[in-house]
Amino acid sequence: MTFSALRSLQLSRRSLFLNCSRSHSTNTFPLTVRSLLDNNVEAGSDVTVKGWVRSVRKQKQISFANINDGTSVRGLQAILSSEQAERLSTGSCVELQGTLVKSPGKEQGKELQVSSMDILGECDSTFPMQKKRHTFEYLRTINHLRARGNAGSASLRVRHAARQGLQDYFAKHEFTQVDTPILTSHDCEGGGEVFKVTPGSAASGNAEFFNKPAFLTVSGQLHAEMFASALSRVYTFGPVFRAEESLTSRHLAEFWMLEAEVAFIDLEQLLDITEGSIKHATRHVLDTCPEEMEFFDKWVAKKDVKGKPALLKRLRNSLDKPFARIDYKEAVQLLQGANKKFEFPTTWGSSLQSEHERYLASEECKDRPVFVKNYPSDQKPFYMLENDGKQKNNTYVDEHGSTVACFDLLLPGIGELVGGSMREDREDVLESKMKAAGMDTEEYGWYLELRKYGSAPHGGYGIGFERFMLWLTGFENVREVVPVPRWVGHCKY
Repeated sequence: MTFSALRSLQLSRRSLFLNCSRSHSTNTFPLTVRSLLDNNVEAGSDVTVKGWVRSVRKQKQISFANINDGTSVRGLQAILSSEQAERLSTGSCVELQGTLVKSPGKEQGKELQVSSMDILGECDSTFPMQKKRHTFEYLRTINHLRARGNAGSASLRVRHAARQGLQDYFAKHEFTQVDTPILTSHDCEGGGEVFKVTPGSAASGNAEFFNKPAFLTVSGQLHAEMFASALSRVYTFGPVFRAEESLTSRHLAEFWMLEAEVAFIDLEQLLDITEGSIKHATRHVLDTCPEEMEFFDKWVAKKDVKGKPALLKRLRNSLDKPFARIDYKEAVQLLQGANKKFEFPTTWGSSLQSEHERYLASEECKDRPVFVKNYPSDQKPFYMLENDGKQKNNTYVDEHGSTVACFDLLLPGIGELVGGSMREDREDVLESKMKAAGMDTEEYGWYLELRKYGSAPHGGYGIGFERFMLWLTGFENVREVVPVPRWVGHCKY
């Protein structure tokens, strides 16, 4: 065989392979309800739709069913014969074949004229999600079915988009995503609210599986610092755990954190990065989830004083202006001078409570996110950089006492969303702070060695992802925005 003939045969086989691959990939997934409603398919097309029945309206001659496959807040209206509808019930899973036609109704542009129907999964008459509004508390009791409703499914889609938005921001700014351990031997924050891990059986023959106590992580920060000392810009995104016996609407035992660590920056640059990541992710959600955001604006979030939807307006306003930035000292002065009575009084050295945080963002800064920075040293953990004038651009020391180069980002209606700081990069100062806190410096020897071997100025922050979801959706309880919530006394599923 000549070279040209061999080459022709190779190209022919390659073309056949590609055509087969394209043919196979085209039929991999059925059309989604979202794609049918978003004008990706023209009216008059014969289509197949698979999904769950949200509601059925049966009449003598003709019946209507709302079909949803979880890809859209809107369902696809299906037109059926009375005989077809007789077999349907709310909650059943179906495959419908028919013709997509223009709808005369105002609520949808297209509907499905059904020609044939196959019930993939029948649904018992006791299905607990009928066509009516259920309270969020009730839906939490049937969490395994919660995503079948609009609020549950829209929350998961927005959660997906918010994650994408954050990861897109870090990718564009040359961050490397790293995976930090879930099992750890230390308590990053030093609060002691950790879950201890023990083996489920005595197979190892030791009381301690690792020959020392091990815990579920409360933060990936210290390990992220490990990688930032080599890669400069890193972030980690994963579950963290707090054994905090709190039943408030802001606390979970298991939640997700995005934590970033950056070398060669100062505090103001760290605030810039924080603000940029929040704005980028918020804009991404608004751009990619318009119908979900309109749903939350109308049905979930609180209205303004005039009773009008306020969520979308608040989010868009947050993108238009820079976030406010004030010192802790200034925050205390503003709270002391406020024409409002607080449950907890504020003085230098006192912690800012939720009522203070909401007042600063919602009222003092007029519904504008605000950074509060340079807190008193004794309020904050050991790893935060002391403001003693030895670090460029971090020279703030109050006459009341020492401060650390840190910040909290407060959001209107939410309170604290982000906490971060410059990290103490001087070995001797860090070691003395650890000893003062009663910590075992041998246990944290590796962390000290990061300062011993080529230390660099660096800082980082953590975003409580469920609190970010409250900001985006208007929900008031973090249990509504986590797929399977865990809190003290509750670990179902």
